[in-house]
Amino acid sequence: MATKVFMEALSPTMEEGRLVKWLKNEGDTVASGDVLAEVETDKAVMELVARGDGVLRKRFIADETTAAVGNVIGVIAGADEDISAIEAEAGGGSGGGGDDAKAPPAAPEADAPAPPQQKGDDVAPAGERRSPLGGTTDGHAITAGRVRTTRADAPEDASAQPTQPTQPTQPARSASGERVRTSPLARRIAGEQGIDLQSIEGSGPGGRIIKRDLEGATTAATPAPSAAGARISHLASDFEDAPLTQIRKTIARRLSESIGPIPTFYLTVELDVERVAEARSAMAAMGDEFKASFNDIILKAVATALSQHPEVNAHWLGDKIRYHNRVHLGMAVATDDGLIVPVIFDADRMSLREISAASRDYAKRARERKLKPEEYTGSTFSVSNLGMFQVEQFTAIINPPEAGILAIGSIEEKAVVADGELQVRKRLRVTMSCDHRVIDGAVGAKFLQSLRRLVENPLMLVF
Repeated sequence: MATKVFMEALSPTMEEGRLVKWLKNEGDTVASGDVLAEVETDKAVMELVARGDGVLRKRFIADETTAAVGNVIGVIAGADEDISAIEAEAGGGSGGGGDDAKAPPAAPEADAPAPPQQKGDDVAPAGERRSPLGGTTDGHAITAGRVRTTRADAPEDASAQPTQPTQPTQPARSASGERVRTSPLARRIAGEQGIDLQSIEGSGPGGRIIKRDLEGATTAATPAPSAAGARISHLASDFEDAPLTQIRKTIARRLSESIGPIPTFYLTVELDVERVAEARSAMAAMGDEFKASFNDIILKAVATALSQHPEVNAHWLGDKIRYHNRVHLGMAVATDDGLIVPVIFDADRMSLREISAASRDYAKRARERKLKPEEYTGSTFSVSNLGMFQVEQFTAIINPPEAGILAIGSIEEKAVVADGELQVRKRLRVTMSCDHRVIDGAVGAKFLQSLRRLVENPLMLVF
């Protein structure tokens, strides 16, 4: 009996997915559990597996195509089985399913732990996803994943006009004729620096070329443009429109739910981190296994302070406030495609060494798009650190339904009065964004007082 291949919900917040690459061709024999394709969800690249045995008779969507969860994207059947009814139901490749074309629930991985977060109100809705682009419409030429628009008001100049219609630039292809898979940022950098993508080996999911793969890459030799050519380029490309990635659409939707509806106020304090610096140096002198970053120590301090102030470790759920007894700390990580927030579960019960190991592992796998859905959902409070970029102070946007987020700036040496004399000490500014529906000013201030006590006396973190 024929088995429909659905676009499945591969993450709790997924509403549609982009099929990155089919791993099985039409006519291939497949067994239940075989990986059919790679699918980009709103946060990661996941594997779509077969739910039946037989032959992959038809693929209704192509690589780099987006489909809603529940749509039929392929069919597995016997070699001689009639699948005309399913083809008609799918619209001959449109991916639209009928009333009965509902996706089965995503099968949990055998070794994947169940996410410790609450279900229902705690799970935030996903954002919209992007659709594939191709061809040229309304004067917009789709070139290597971007939309290039020519200026309608550019002065006409016979010497500056192309003699042939502009054709969309095709994606880079390898020697075997296959399309070279790259992230949008990597394509832009390669275009700006003249890097030949065919010579680069990608380290991203499925061999995708990402930003770090271009570091140290040799630029392709290109002749310098003539004055006329430079003028054409200037007139034809005053700007470029980049289509939104899945993760960027989710970020836009989620944060638009925050900055407008949530009545937010901000509390900033400056912390003395001289003792933290001394503690770090002492631990590093004992060996690599004892090394911890400033960020690790701040995460440990925040988790401990949250356990002391459950009124801050809370979610706004519309008709009620949920106060959490466990601290699940979200840690914002910047990737090539946008921001993702892996979660350190029960962070208040972890040692500094365990937090340090977890933060390094999550950051690495977040940048490689290898996090599992249960590893980036369920946070009760979040931390965002831009100190490594020499940002002195900033305000972060609350990730609903959380009631607060802490923004960490850079560590600076400042002249301050300590013990009645002028000294140069290391100082750190942190700013807490508070949802006033949950956290009052005095409540947020008391939390920051506890955080100050822990950071300025780091030995308290071992008790």
